[in-house]
Amino acid sequence: MAARPVLYVIACGGRPAADLPGFITWAQARGWDTCVIGTPAGMKFLDAPRLAELTGHPVRDDYKRPEDPDVLPFPPEGFVVAPATFNTINKWAAGISDTLALGLLNEGLASGARMLAVPNPNTTLAKHPAFGRSVEFLRGCGVEVLFDPQVYPLPTPNLGESSRDLFPWEAVRERVAQWEA
Repeated sequence: MAARPVLYVIACGGRPAADLPGFITWAQARGWDTCVIGTPAGMKFLDAPRLAELTGHPVRDDYKRPEDPDVLPFPPEGFVVAPATFNTINKWAAGISDTLALGLLNEGLASGARMLAVPNPNTTLAKHPAFGRSVEFLRGCGVEVLFDPQVYPLPTPNLGESSRDLFPWEAVRERVAQWEA
Protein backbone atom coordinates (compact mmCIF):
# COMPACT_ATOMS: atom_id res chain seq x y z
CA MET A 1 0.00 0.00 0.00
CA ALA A 2 1.42 3.39 -1.01
CA ALA A 3 1.95 5.94 1.73
CA ARG A 4 -0.29 8.96 1.68
CA PRO A 5 1.36 12.29 0.83
CA VAL A 6 2.31 14.23 3.96
CA LEU A 7 0.98 17.73 4.60
CA TYR A 8 2.44 19.85 7.40
CA VAL A 9 -0.02 22.46 8.62
CA ILE A 10 1.72 25.27 10.47
CA ALA A 11 -0.61 27.24 12.74
CA CYS A 12 0.42 30.64 14.02
CA GLY A 13 -1.13 32.78 16.74
CA GLY A 14 -4.41 33.91 15.27
CA ARG A 15 -8.06 33.13 15.88
CA PRO A 16 -8.47 31.19 12.59
CA ALA A 17 -6.11 28.54 14.01
CA ALA A 18 -9.01 27.36 16.17
CA ASP A 19 -10.78 26.30 12.95
CA LEU A 20 -8.08 23.85 11.86
CA PRO A 21 -10.09 20.70 12.63
CA GLY A 22 -12.38 21.41 9.66
CA PHE A 23 -9.44 21.89 7.30
CA ILE A 24 -7.63 18.81 8.65
CA THR A 25 -10.73 16.64 8.13
CA TRP A 26 -11.10 17.99 4.59
CA ALA A 27 -7.42 17.32 3.76
CA GLN A 28 -7.60 13.79 5.15
CA ALA A 29 -10.66 13.06 3.04
CA ARG A 30 -8.54 14.08 0.03
CA GLY A 31 -5.86 11.55 0.98
CA TRP A 32 -3.35 13.68 2.90
CA ASP A 33 -1.52 12.43 5.99
CA THR A 34 -1.78 15.63 8.01
CA CYS A 35 0.47 16.88 10.81
CA VAL A 36 -0.07 20.07 12.83
CA ILE A 37 2.83 22.16 14.06
CA GLY A 38 2.03 25.23 16.13
CA THR A 39 4.10 28.27 16.84
CA PRO A 40 4.34 29.05 20.56
CA ALA A 41 1.64 31.73 20.14
CA GLY A 42 -0.39 29.46 17.88
CA MET A 43 -0.71 26.84 20.61
CA LYS A 44 -2.99 29.24 22.52
CA PHE A 45 -5.61 28.84 19.79
CA LEU A 46 -5.28 25.11 19.07
CA ASP A 47 -7.11 22.21 20.64
CA ALA A 48 -3.97 20.05 20.55
CA PRO A 49 -5.57 16.87 21.97
CA ARG A 50 -8.38 16.99 19.40
CA LEU A 51 -5.96 17.68 16.54
CA ALA A 52 -3.67 14.84 17.68
CA GLU A 53 -6.66 12.52 17.73
CA LEU A 54 -7.75 13.63 14.25
CA THR A 55 -4.31 13.35 12.68
CA GLY A 56 -2.88 10.42 14.60
CA HIS A 57 0.24 12.51 15.21
CA PRO A 58 1.19 14.66 18.20
CA VAL A 59 0.86 18.41 17.74
CA ARG A 60 4.42 19.68 17.92
CA ASP A 61 5.49 23.16 18.96
CA ASP A 62 9.10 22.73 19.97
CA TYR A 63 12.24 21.03 18.78
CA LYS A 64 12.74 17.49 20.01
CA ARG A 65 15.73 16.41 22.05
CA PRO A 66 18.48 14.88 19.87
CA GLU A 67 18.01 11.44 21.42
CA ASP A 68 14.23 11.44 20.94
CA PRO A 69 12.75 9.71 17.88
CA ASP A 70 11.07 11.66 15.12
CA VAL A 71 7.31 11.41 15.59
CA LEU A 72 6.14 13.09 12.39
CA PRO A 73 6.32 11.50 8.94
CA PHE A 74 8.99 13.04 6.75
CA PRO A 75 9.44 14.52 4.26
CA PRO A 76 6.28 16.52 3.74
CA GLU A 77 5.06 16.99 0.20
CA GLY A 78 3.46 20.28 1.13
CA PHE A 79 3.11 22.95 3.78
CA VAL A 80 0.12 25.12 4.58
CA VAL A 81 0.77 28.03 6.93
CA ALA A 82 -2.66 29.07 8.13
CA PRO A 83 -3.04 31.50 9.66
CA ALA A 84 0.38 33.05 9.05
CA THR A 85 1.08 35.95 11.37
CA PHE A 86 2.95 39.16 10.65
CA ASN A 87 5.77 37.87 12.86
CA THR A 88 6.08 34.48 11.17
CA ILE A 89 6.03 35.92 7.64
CA ASN A 90 8.78 38.41 8.48
CA LYS A 91 10.95 35.89 10.35
CA TRP A 92 10.51 33.25 7.64
CA ALA A 93 11.56 35.70 4.93
CA ALA A 94 14.62 36.59 7.01
CA GLY A 95 15.58 32.93 7.39
CA ILE A 96 15.12 32.90 11.17
CA SER A 97 14.54 29.46 12.69
CA ASP A 98 13.93 30.24 16.36
CA THR A 99 10.88 27.97 16.59
CA LEU A 100 10.19 24.48 15.29
CA ALA A 101 7.58 25.90 12.91
CA LEU A 102 10.04 28.35 11.37
CA GLY A 103 12.78 25.73 11.21
CA LEU A 104 10.49 23.42 9.26
CA LEU A 105 9.35 26.25 6.99
CA ASN A 106 12.93 27.24 6.23
CA GLU A 107 13.83 23.62 5.45
CA GLY A 108 10.71 23.30 3.31
CA LEU A 109 11.61 26.42 1.37
CA ALA A 110 15.10 25.07 0.71
CA SER A 111 13.76 21.61 -0.26
CA GLY A 112 11.38 22.84 -2.93
CA ALA A 113 8.26 21.43 -1.24
CA ARG A 114 4.90 22.93 -2.18
CA MET A 115 4.14 25.82 0.13
CA LEU A 116 1.04 27.90 0.72
CA ALA A 117 1.06 30.74 3.24
CA VAL A 118 -2.08 32.63 4.24
CA PRO A 119 -1.07 35.79 6.09
CA ASN A 120 -3.70 37.19 8.40
CA PRO A 121 -2.25 40.32 9.96
CA ASN A 122 -4.55 43.06 11.09
CA THR A 123 -5.15 45.95 8.71
CA THR A 124 -2.56 48.14 10.43
CA LEU A 125 0.28 45.57 10.44
CA ALA A 126 -0.41 44.72 6.80
CA LYS A 127 0.74 48.26 5.91
CA HIS A 128 4.15 47.87 7.57
CA PRO A 129 6.90 48.12 4.93
CA ALA A 130 8.75 45.03 6.18
CA PHE A 131 5.63 42.90 5.77
CA GLY A 132 5.18 43.79 2.10
CA ARG A 133 8.84 43.09 1.40
CA SER A 134 8.60 39.74 3.18
CA VAL A 135 5.50 38.68 1.23
CA GLU A 136 7.18 39.57 -2.07
CA PHE A 137 10.39 37.80 -1.06
CA LEU A 138 8.53 34.59 -0.20
CA ARG A 139 6.58 34.76 -3.46
CA GLY A 140 9.88 35.16 -5.30
CA CYS A 141 11.11 31.98 -3.61
CA GLY A 142 8.15 30.01 -4.93
CA VAL A 143 5.82 30.20 -1.93
CA GLU A 144 2.21 30.74 -2.93
CA VAL A 145 1.13 33.57 -0.66
CA LEU A 146 -2.63 33.94 -0.53
CA PHE A 147 -2.74 37.61 0.38
CA ASP A 148 -4.90 40.25 -1.28
CA PRO A 149 -6.84 42.44 1.17
CA GLN A 150 -9.15 43.53 -1.67
CA VAL A 151 -10.28 39.93 -2.13
CA TYR A 152 -9.70 38.52 1.36
CA PRO A 153 -10.46 41.25 3.93
CA LEU A 154 -8.23 41.47 6.98
CA PRO A 155 -9.29 41.93 10.58
CA THR A 156 -9.04 45.32 12.20
CA PRO A 157 -6.96 45.52 15.39
CA ASN A 158 -8.74 43.91 18.35
CA LEU A 159 -11.68 42.80 16.20
CA GLY A 160 -11.92 39.65 18.26
CA GLU A 161 -13.91 36.51 17.61
CA SER A 162 -15.56 37.71 14.41
CA SER A 163 -12.13 37.96 12.74
CA ARG A 164 -12.33 34.17 12.29
CA ASP A 165 -15.12 34.70 9.79
CA LEU A 166 -12.80 36.65 7.49
CA PHE A 167 -10.25 33.89 7.01
CA PRO A 168 -10.34 32.42 3.45
CA TRP A 169 -10.55 28.71 4.29
CA GLU A 170 -12.39 27.97 1.03
CA ALA A 171 -9.56 29.54 -1.01
CA VAL A 172 -7.02 27.50 0.98
CA ARG A 173 -8.89 24.30 0.14
CA GLU A 174 -9.05 25.28 -3.54
CA ARG A 175 -5.29 25.88 -3.69
CA VAL A 176 -4.42 22.61 -1.95
CA ALA A 177 -6.82 20.71 -4.21
CA GLN A 178 -4.85 22.06 -7.20
CA TRP A 179 -1.74 20.29 -5.86
CA GLU A 180 -3.50 16.99 -6.39
CA ALA A 181 -4.03 17.51 -10.11
